[in-house]
Amino acid sequence: MRSQLVESVIEKLGLQIHRKKASGSLSGGNKRKLSVAIAILGNPPIILLDEPSAGMDPEARRFMWSVVARIASQKTSAVILTTHLMEEAEALATKMGIMVKGGIFKCFGSSQHIKNKYGVGFEVEAKIDIPTHQQLAALAEAELANCLT
Repeated sequence: MRSQLVESVIEKLGLQIHRKKASGSLSGGNKRKLSVAIAILGNPPIILLDEPSAGMDPEARRFMWSVVARIASQKTSAVILTTHLMEEAEALATKMGIMVKGGIFKCFGSSQHIKNKYGVGFEVEAKIDIPTHQQLAALAEAELANCLT
């Protein structure tokens, strides 16, 4: 029974290829997966996760979010997680709080409530092409020609 439970969690977190490795030899992302695997063993009533996707690449982060969301949706455990990423909190949480100085809650509520109370400005993501040296030289030449006319 115990070995079946362990196998199920190893599979759920995609750790099959690492099963024979020492935990100290794993990458940071796989160490986080292992920590989550250990936390969910036995379906505890409360699961505490401290930044479960910190330092992961975007693909691994989305995978971890799907694992945490699946755990929470099973309704057998309450999941409490800490994060610095608003995107992660929005993806996984129904309620969230802002903690200051490691323990004082400034605000607690829904994502929208917190955004309304503390949200300032917008986040903008821009993707640009870096011009080649030849493109920059042509642009400079065209600007110089415009200035002379």
